[in-house]
Amino acid sequence: MTLLQKEYNDVAYISGPLLFVNAASDLAYGAIVNIKDAGGKMRGGQVISVSDQNAVIQVFEETRGLDLATASVSLVEDVARLGVSKEMIGRRFDGLGRPIDGLPAVVAERRQSINGQPMNPAARAKPEEFIQTGISTIDVQTSLIRGQKLPIFSGSGLPHNELAAQIARQAKVPGHEGDFAVVFAAMGLTQREVSFFTQEFERTGALARSVLFLNKADDPAVERLLTPRMALTTAEYLAFEHGYHVLVILTDLTNYCEALREIGGAREEIPGRRGFPGYMYTDLASLYERAGVVDGKPGSVTQVPILSMPDDDITHPIPDLTGYITEGQIVVDRTLNSKGVFPPINPLPSLSRLQGNGIGKGKTRADHKNISDQLFAAYANGLDLRKLVAITGEDALTETDKLYLKFADDFETYFIGQGDQDRSIEDSLTVAWGILSKLPQSQLTRISKDAIDKYYGQKMDEMWRGGRSMQ
Repeated sequence: MTLLQKEYNDVAYISGPLLFVNAASDLAYGAIVNIKDAGGKMRGGQVISVSDQNAVIQVFEETRGLDLATASVSLVEDVARLGVSKEMIGRRFDGLGRPIDGLPAVVAERRQSINGQPMNPAARAKPEEFIQTGISTIDVQTSLIRGQKLPIFSGSGLPHNELAAQIARQAKVPGHEGDFAVVFAAMGLTQREVSFFTQEFERTGALARSVLFLNKADDPAVERLLTPRMALTTAEYLAFEHGYHVLVILTDLTNYCEALREIGGAREEIPGRRGFPGYMYTDLASLYERAGVVDGKPGSVTQVPILSMPDDDITHPIPDLTGYITEGQIVVDRTLNSKGVFPPINPLPSLSRLQGNGIGKGKTRADHKNISDQLFAAYANGLDLRKLVAITGEDALTETDKLYLKFADDFETYFIGQGDQDRSIEDSLTVAWGILSKLPQSQLTRISKDAIDKYYGQKMDEMWRGGRSMQ
């Protein structure tokens, strides 16, 4: 809705990306404005604070060249909105929702507030449907459930971009392939990363079912705060108006939080932990809680936020607060990455709190949960024995201990280290049985006798990595 324009000319001062305007108390929080300089150049902005004294406006572009005496502000829209349409699928946009693929602007079916609509807790349905990512470590041990928010904790220099692209390419809800879509939002990308994601989505054909929002590192920090909201608004529209099961991938939330801290500094706010604003928990929750399944609605929104932990510190405020809000975490491991294992996901610190809701008989397979538990226990035992061997050597080990050592190696090489392959849940469980069958049946204490009788000794002619046989 375009409103009658009123101009505000009393610009008090400029601080970084922020404009402070006096006598503008009638501006509404979240309103979209235009800022015009003496040369007639227009910049967009959003009202982020209103008081009796002044209004604070985030400018979407550089404030360089703005003159206090000649700058004027005019109201454009009562709240930040995005024109949404089903035709956005297969398109690429910048962080503000403007096309960057050389195609015409999308003809909007509706203009929706990017702040979303509150989801009534009583209307939320229990997430109970398995999403297959094609990645064994996720599908078997930290299963993603439709409507869940399951973050990936990574670190600087680790291949989370490649992992994000692989999930976007392979993810599906079995039985709902035709109405599955991916909304991918990337924040603070270098030009090389922009090229990587663009080429990867186009090369693999994933773009045909995806909507991309790409915010670059040299774009204004303010734009970074709007990018995930643009993506989630698109996802909600596709899910709850057109019945799509939408997977939203947000990367990298660390860049988003850094922008939040930068804006907080420009507003001269009192900082919280490590300089981040005290309201960062609330801000992150306003993003994460937009995932879910709604009773009576055919679609759903599932989130996989990705963040790189500064100094690999899982107690840093960003992963710490994220862990409070979300339903588990998938941890990308530096040690596995240094061994050349891809994707280097460590299942031991990883967790999916909703896994039990969406796996088992009638959903994945009856032995799924027991296999997950047995793999976890056996791998943990194998890693403990590696530490022991570093001190005492292998001579002190029993024959069973040596089998667990070999299990840990095979687990990393063949199960975790699947490369860029797309495995169905059946394939992943078959690989798991192939590795577990190297252990004596007496050691499989977490698996039922019926499952052992049915699957133990299951072998494969060739394993996936490098064509190496496990026989």
